[in-house]
Amino acid sequence: MDPLRNPYTPNAGAMPAVLAGRADELLAFEVLLARLRAGRTEQSLIVTGLRGVGKTVLLEEFRKRAVGEGWVALEAEVSKSTDFGPRMAMLTRRGLLQISPRARWDDRMRKAAGVLRSFTVTMGPDGSLSAGLDVDAQPGLADSGNLAEDLTDVLVALGEVAKEKGTGVVFLFDEMQFLSRQELEALVAGLHKTVQRALPITLVGAGLPLIPELTGEAKSYSERLFKFPSIGHLVGVEAIAALVGPAQEEGADLDPEVVEHILEYTDGYPYFIQEYGKFVWEAAPHSPITLQDALDAEPAIEDHLDASFFRVRADRSTDAELRYLRAMAEMGAGPHKAHDVAGMLGSTSEQQGPMRARLISKGLLFSPGYGLAAFTVPQFDRFMRRCYPDLLSLPPNKARPAQRRRRGGV
Repeated sequence: MDPLRNPYTPNAGAMPAVLAGRADELLAFEVLLARLRAGRTEQSLIVTGLRGVGKTVLLEEFRKRAVGEGWVALEAEVSKSTDFGPRMAMLTRRGLLQISPRARWDDRMRKAAGVLRSFTVTMGPDGSLSAGLDVDAQPGLADSGNLAEDLTDVLVALGEVAKEKGTGVVFLFDEMQFLSRQELEALVAGLHKTVQRALPITLVGAGLPLIPELTGEAKSYSERLFKFPSIGHLVGVEAIAALVGPAQEEGADLDPEVVEHILEYTDGYPYFIQEYGKFVWEAAPHSPITLQDALDAEPAIEDHLDASFFRVRADRSTDAELRYLRAMAEMGAGPHKAHDVAGMLGSTSEQQGPMRARLISKGLLFSPGYGLAAFTVPQFDRFMRRCYPDLLSLPPNKARPAQRRRRGGV
């Protein structure tokens, strides 16, 4: 069918034609903003889930709704290579200028800008972070050199001007698992103070399932400051809506048996549904899309996922790490006990502990419980079995093997 009319959007973070199965999270966000606007407190949200479940898409929908309610929305994607302090300074500067143009600043706005100026002197002595503010630093505020204390001063100042101007500020952070412990501590401490003062400022984040544990380690009261809604695969009518809805908006239909097949193949994961939908749309000669159309497209879908979505994760791993992942994959999707994985490698869980920790740090695994590990990428076990079929039979220090492909099923 016409590729120009293809309604499926498997691009990273792209909004699907039908956003299915996220009503609870959207309602929680609307309640959060409404309560803060009314001067009440409410827990911030950090959405957790595996890769490809739509966390980034949900953040974008949150942003749209916040802006629609007159809030200032400040977005950032966290990475290990980005300096957190300067990033927060830039976001705060952007927030101040969105709350009020500099030409209309009153005394409170200028004071807040002065607090930011103090912060930026510590974070970026060259002055680039405070360009255009043209105010003096506020002595004794945000100038201690302690990130947690200084960021708290900045967030409180930002929240106070937002409250005075009848608006609010929402920070939208993606990939939060890449924040260091010090950065998480500073962020949590700052938000805690804004809650104590009932200021209209909040954080809505997204990250892998290890985020609740990381925030808990950063500050013991994190579980009272945040809600951690977990999103996953779609089921039932929601999964059907995600697959069938976009096609129907373009006047096309899918036979019932092809819907059942695609949802079984994808396990209802939103990203996989979008990828499969895109390929089968282009493979089908006309509507309705049939099961044979899906089977014809499946080898290309699998090749594409292996070469992009899965391979980019595997390529970040050493040969030894790949062996650990392959041992996990041999036992299925997981989660798996560290003892059992080590046994597959002829080792002990104590000897394999550092390996497991590195894979968690890289975001390839997470621990859903004591002594357990699971893949952060859905169906990664299938990929490892397909593309590294003989890895466990090779010597431990053998160079990376050639990947072998087999077409057809998963």
